[in-house]
Amino acid sequence: MSHCSSEPLSSASLTAALEYLSRSPYEHVLLTYLAIEGGSMRRDLYVALDDAERVSGVAFFGRQTVLASEPEALPAFAALGAYALERAIVGPRETVRIYWELIRRAHAPPRLVRDRQPLMALDASSLDASRDSVLVRRAREDEWEVVAENSAAMIAGEIESDPQREMGDFGSGIRRMIRLGLWWVGESDGELCFFCNVGAWSAQTAQLQGIWTPPRFRRRGMATAALGAICRTLLCMTPTLSLYVNDFNAPAIALYRRLGFRDVGELQTIFF
Repeated sequence: MSHCSSEPLSSASLTAALEYLSRSPYEHVLLTYLAIEGGSMRRDLYVALDDAERVSGVAFFGRQTVLASEPEALPAFAALGAYALERAIVGPRETVRIYWELIRRAHAPPRLVRDRQPLMALDASSLDASRDSVLVRRAREDEWEVVAENSAAMIAGEIESDPQREMGDFGSGIRRMIRLGLWWVGESDGELCFFCNVGAWSAQTAQLQGIWTPPRFRRRGMATAALGAICRTLLCMTPTLSLYVNDFNAPAIALYRRLGFRDVGELQTIFF
């Protein structure tokens, strides 16, 4: 096994890092986005280099640790010890498993582990979106409070945490995303009945997140209609869409498969 070292991402290593990430575009869309569009967060990106100075991993160490790595490169990332403030570790399932074994003795214990998160992707040729019973549009800034309320409810159910209490900038983050046109809503009879947003994106895909139907609108076909219409619109702007979901969330998985999403990998997230 070759020895790997780690160093901050630089302009000299950027092209090679992006080429490495592009080999698994759905798994590594967030890292690709951070490398290109991350602004000040780019200083928290690192690359692992093998003996021949080839990129064998890319990692982000911020509020969450995000991993893309060959197994032999993970000790170099683990040796950084860059996890004092992180709230989560996320990446391909086997990558996270190996990394956690390397650091667990020096790390605080997890609060929650989402062991298996199917990663799914969709393109225009496989989209089944023939229902138009829900109006879809970008959220307006005057709707930020209801968007934030529903986003917080989704997060509380997914990771058993209240972001409005634990993240002082949660509301301002929602407003910023709305201003950027990244939050989408479904509307029925003048009420917002569906929510989702575009998170990270790259030349190959855009990742959907925050997908949520308020309980009183469920089991009426609204999520299928709304998400299908949103996907149809977004696929005019990007070649594919992707998302990941907890394996126990059977209704969500059924929704995504009904629309044409296919399995393309597995992620794991460890929360602290």
